Amino acid sequence: MDSHYEQYKLALVSSIELVLMRRGNVEYNLVMARLGALYGCKISDCYEHPEYLKTVLVEVYQEKYQSVISEIKSYLGDLAEEPALVDFFNKI
Repeated sequence: MDSHYEQYKLALVSSIELVLMRRGNVEYNLVMARLGALYGCKISDCYEHPEYLKTVLVEVYQEKYQSVISEIKSYLGDLAEEPALVDFFNKI
């Protein structure tokens, strides 16, 4: 695995968790529970399976889903423009 892969994954997972926690513990815990129940995974597994995260975020945040994605991108800053992360965001 190349080091950029791990760095991007860590930055992305950290940003997702930070945004979700800042939006409220209830929703954060619901996202975690739904990921576990539906897919047997955690947020850190969603780098390889962005469709899992998309399904759960749409379910939990409904009409606020796009603002959650925008906030995650904002926390990532310039990293959100890296090809690997652009691909991730295109899938979610």
